[in-house]
Amino acid sequence: MKITILGAGVIGTTTAYYLAKAGHQVTVLERQPGPALETSFANAGEVSPGYSAPWAGPGVPLKAIKWLLMHHSPLVIKPMLDAAMWRWGAAMLRNCTEARYRVNKARMVRLAEYSRDCMVQLRADTGIAYDERMQGTLQLFRTQKQLDGTAKDIEILQQYGVPYQLLDRSGYLQYEPALAEVQEKFVGALRLPGDETGDCFLFTNRLAELAQAAGVQFRFGTPIRRLVAEGGKLKGVETEAGLVSADRTLLALGSYSTAMLAPLGLRIPVYPVKGFSITVPITDARQAPESTIMDETHKVAVTRLGDRIRVGGTAQLSGFDLRLDEGRRRTLEFVVTDLFPKGGDVAKASFWTGLRPMTPDGTPIVGPTRIEGLWLATGHGTLGWTMAAGTGRLLTDWMDGRKPEIDTEGLTIERYAG
Repeated sequence: MKITILGAGVIGTTTAYYLAKAGHQVTVLERQPGPALETSFANAGEVSPGYSAPWAGPGVPLKAIKWLLMHHSPLVIKPMLDAAMWRWGAAMLRNCTEARYRVNKARMVRLAEYSRDCMVQLRADTGIAYDERMQGTLQLFRTQKQLDGTAKDIEILQQYGVPYQLLDRSGYLQYEPALAEVQEKFVGALRLPGDETGDCFLFTNRLAELAQAAGVQFRFGTPIRRLVAEGGKLKGVETEAGLVSADRTLLALGSYSTAMLAPLGLRIPVYPVKGFSITVPITDARQAPESTIMDETHKVAVTRLGDRIRVGGTAQLSGFDLRLDEGRRRTLEFVVTDLFPKGGDVAKASFWTGLRPMTPDGTPIVGPTRIEGLWLATGHGTLGWTMAAGTGRLLTDWMDGRKPEIDTEGLTIERYAG
């Protein structure tokens, strides 16, 4: 088949690779001059299937109020006259029940665990390197209440056979010895040994090279104007260079997917949740993280990427505003110096922001639509890097008419019908 993919982030590029290896003629349209220059550029670096969970859950509304009052807050809301933001927020609140949390997390873990397996195979097949490390994720708890709250997550991890370790101070220091100097700040940790880390930008660019070698055509610097449909069928994609037609078109435009679909009468609750990161040069490797640390209080991840430390976090609701905020930078600097005070030089850190495409229930939107020929891969939120390989492999099997290797229940746009 002739397939067009809109977007050369990690989701679009990975799917393009799998489709090309399956024998399809693939063209990727991207407005930027290269792959992974927007949300995939400088994320936290986690490939964390075990940590996959919706933001909406029991107790989150009360937690959100507390977060908003914190000096180094993990949540920032900029009051705006944006109906889409308030609708998205209301939908998220409706998912803050025990029942919805279990359903949503189970869907997310299913895709994320599959994706991790696909990534293992992809590395074996290609030998791709991207500052990867396979040493797990360590979720650190500063209070006993946080530690006790892991029970419901552990139940779902057990349900899906995801390995985990509940550790005391002496236990987590075996895996992150540099925390010895600050161990009194934490009561315990949850370790997910199956999680990985890596540079998403580096991975996407190297996979793009492999995809090109397999026949994928990347058309960079190609802004997309609109989707053209007629009689319930997609006719093509209108670009500044003309109409691009294909047998199937995959929309992988992250937060920008919502506006692209609206003229066709397709409504998806994908909204940009702004995140920030700093990248810190390591000055003392022995005092730096070995893998990924998640500070549960501040919702900030600290990840080792080669000779750098990537620090990512903050959820800011402010529409499509891409301005850098020094207050968010100070929060990231605080967390990395609080955990690893001698590990890196924050004065030399680079600062970045990106728009995470979030659904109110946390699960991405993957699969066909009611418009013939139009498929979706969007709404991955903070887990695009974690779910990329699984999304690409799943869509390739699905488009080819093969039975996907995992259950696709609850992944498509149909869960929002009505």
